[in-house]
Amino acid sequence: MKILVPVDGSELALDAVRHALRLRQEGLDATFLLATVQEPTYLYELVLAPDADVLERVSGAVGSRALEGAEALFDAAGVPFEREIGSGEPAPTLIEMAERHGCDVIVLGARGLGVVRSALLGSVSQGVLHASKLPVTVVKHAGKSSGAE
Repeated sequence: MKILVPVDGSELALDAVRHALRLRQEGLDATFLLATVQEPTYLYELVLAPDADVLERVSGAVGSRALEGAEALFDAAGVPFEREIGSGEPAPTLIEMAERHGCDVIVLGARGLGVVRSALLGSVSQGVLHASKLPVTVVKHAGKSSGAE
C-alpha cells in the first residue's frame, strides 16, 4: 500500500505524519510519499523576479522547509519515503500527485474548523476529502491534554 501524506510544515500536518508512521509500526505494509504544494506563481511575481530560475529556487526552498519536520519524523523512525513539491491549487494538485504516484490512500491533517466555518472558508482537507476517488483519512489535532498533572 502506498500512502500520500501531504504536509505544510504545521503541527496539524505532523499529526497526520505521526498517524501514518503509527500505522506502519502496528504492522501496515506501506510506502510513503510526502508531498507539499506551493501556491501558484502570480503575474506580479513573474514581473518582479529576474528570471524563472529564481522563482523555481524560491518555491523549492519554501517547499523543502515545509517538508523538513515530516522528513525528520520519518528519518527518526527509520522509514524510507519519497518526496514531491508541487505548485498550484493544493487539493487538486495533491489528488493528481496521489494518482500519478499510484497511491492507494491519502492521510492528511485537519485544520480543526467547525462544519460551518470550513464550508465558508474551504480547506485543503475538505477539498481533498470531497474530490478524491481514493480513500482519505483526516487526522484531527491531538492537542494537549486538559487534565491536571
